[in-house]
Amino acid sequence: MTSEIDNITQQRTEKMQHFRDRGIDPYPHRYHRTHTISQAIAVLAQQESNTEMKSDSMSVAGRIMSNRNMGKSTFMDIKDDSGKMQLYFKRDTLGEETYGCLKDLDIGDIIGVNGEVFRTHSGEPTLRVSGYTLLSKSLRPLPEKWHGLVDVEKRYRQRYLDLISNDEIKNIFRTRSKIISVLRCFMDNKGFLEVETPVLQPSAGGAMAKPFITHHNSLNRDFYLRIATELYLKRIIIGGFDKVYEIGRIFRNEGIDFKHNPEFTMMEVYEAYSDYEKMMDLVEQMVLYICQETTGGTTVNYGDDIIDFTPPWARLYLREEILKYSGIDFNEYPDAASLRKQMSTFGIPVDTSKGRGKLIDELTSKFVEPHLIKPTFLLDYPIELSPLAKRKPGNDQLVERFEAFAGGMEIANSFTELNDPLDQRARFLQQQKAREMGDEEAELPDEDFLIAMEHGMPPTGGLGVGIDRLVMLITNQHSLREIILFPQLKTQE
Repeated sequence: MTSEIDNITQQRTEKMQHFRDRGIDPYPHRYHRTHTISQAIAVLAQQESNTEMKSDSMSVAGRIMSNRNMGKSTFMDIKDDSGKMQLYFKRDTLGEETYGCLKDLDIGDIIGVNGEVFRTHSGEPTLRVSGYTLLSKSLRPLPEKWHGLVDVEKRYRQRYLDLISNDEIKNIFRTRSKIISVLRCFMDNKGFLEVETPVLQPSAGGAMAKPFITHHNSLNRDFYLRIATELYLKRIIIGGFDKVYEIGRIFRNEGIDFKHNPEFTMMEVYEAYSDYEKMMDLVEQMVLYICQETTGGTTVNYGDDIIDFTPPWARLYLREEILKYSGIDFNEYPDAASLRKQMSTFGIPVDTSKGRGKLIDELTSKFVEPHLIKPTFLLDYPIELSPLAKRKPGNDQLVERFEAFAGGMEIANSFTELNDPLDQRARFLQQQKAREMGDEEAELPDEDFLIAMEHGMPPTGGLGVGIDRLVMLITNQHSLREIILFPQLKTQE
């Protein structure tokens, strides 16, 4: 049995053939439009304010969003990226044959029209059509009641339909683009140099994450999609550039949820002769600047909360916050076994394969993060979680590291970067042992990076900023799927 969609597609295909039979290409190569719809409406406003201004013919183009036939006249609404406009077709103007061809146009078709703009008695900006051209025949119908769809995942699987039907979603992605543009402006004005590093890497380093693996046929060797840009950016610092950053796609072979997507956008920043204290200042200034430039203020609404990015942000210590919310002082449990036992005593489900650092990270995610709604820096992490960070003076078990939170989620991560090549080599070896014991997210050794460090790396502050989560905050969205154009989804049956 044929479906309703199949029947509609068949009918539209027949209408497309009607145009071909008249010698009309339903998919022409090009069309010259003189104005976008918003420009055409602006011209109308100018004409109304200046009665001596001549009304010239113009051409606009867009997708048909409504079609109202009234016998000798027809009204349509078309939409382009700049807005929507009403069209007025009159049989006496177009002629019987040309007007009659309107019956073969459907909602979803893309057309070009030319004529003069005027305003109807109801105040609607309208173009009086003197000629039209079919630019693309739509063979499938648009959703009639898009917001009523039960299967919300279809919005992500067929994002193009979401963009056609939902101006609010389009505005989210306009804001995303502006955020990245403003971010670049901020970094450039601070004297940082934007650079590019390899996506395909012989060793996936710079983060504790499981990488994707691909194969290079010509070289006949496996490569990893990068899980961070860190180790290459540090090579650039070693090479003599003092302030660099990169905005790029990162790939981590991890689960999918409202805060995680296996590919995401991150900015990493490295500044020689800096540390994590200066990186805190940079984050405060950067996020405030982005908020002001994109929203016009210093606050955003995020769910039921109002988040104010005005510095100074709260500065809290990881150990104290875990103790406060979970009742566990991780300093009292120097190894994974003892910490695991204590967590079990508190009724916390424990993965027996996780090391001490991962267990502390789990305590942070479960007990602390949900309370970090206002912008907050969480300071000083255990060394097991941070193999690339410099030890904290006076405490060899902690490193100078912060994570920045807002809205109950991490938005940035920073270290005072480890620049002692011997210490770094020892930590890589520890990570290698963890990997051999089954930890697929343990840091992979990178001998070339170690050789680079042995040439001398200055004291350096490093920073990673999650662009996607920052966009979530600014646009008041609570899922990554809403702010990534084409998020990864489970296989559709």
